[in-house]
Amino acid sequence: MNKAELIEKVATRTKLSKVQSEDVIDAALEIISKAVSKGDEVKLVGFGTFSISARRSRTGRNPKTGTKLVIPAAKVPKFKPGKDFRDLVK
Repeated sequence: MNKAELIEKVATRTKLSKVQSEDVIDAALEIISKAVSKGDEVKLVGFGTFSISARRSRTGRNPKTGTKLVIPAAKVPKFKPGKDFRDLVK
């Protein structure tokens, strides 16, 4: 499912127009993205938790040349599905 299909399904389910549904989805994603980028967790009970995770620096290898290189530490977004969501996927 892509974003356009999601918008269509939300519009049908909520009886909102596609434009209104797109605005709601865009706003929700923007709020989640900004909160996580500030270091906050966003918990949606039954669905999952969006958070930020820190990766340590590590040594890697260039697959083409085989030379070693240092991969720097980084912060990356993380999603942990909730129990209800996990149970649906089983």
